[in-house]
Amino acid sequence: MKAYKAKRVEIIIETPMQSRLTDALVKAGVTGYTLLPVLGGQGRSGPWTREGEVSRAGGMTMVLCIVRQEKLDTVLDTAFAIVEKHIGVVSVTDCDVLRAERF
Repeated sequence: MKAYKAKRVEIIIETPMQSRLTDALVKAGVTGYTLLPVLGGQGRSGPWTREGEVSRAGGMTMVLCIVRQEKLDTVLDTAFAIVEKHIGVVSVTDCDVLRAERF
């Protein structure tokens, strides 16, 4: 089976900012994404968890999307314009996809 090179972009952002980020990504040409709740973690400020949170306001969400190499700079510029003003992390890894026409 033929595999095609792509980029996997993972963005962890405060949950209240998720729709702003995903709307901007779609405008930047992202054709699909997946949202995952972040249950907890540890960063510069120490450990944290969603445990005991009553609302979405204190939570974090991971937005995962796969894009072609030629879209990567636009996607990263778009994501960073939102993440830089808020708590968040952006990472990029290489990946292979089987149906390149979907990206």
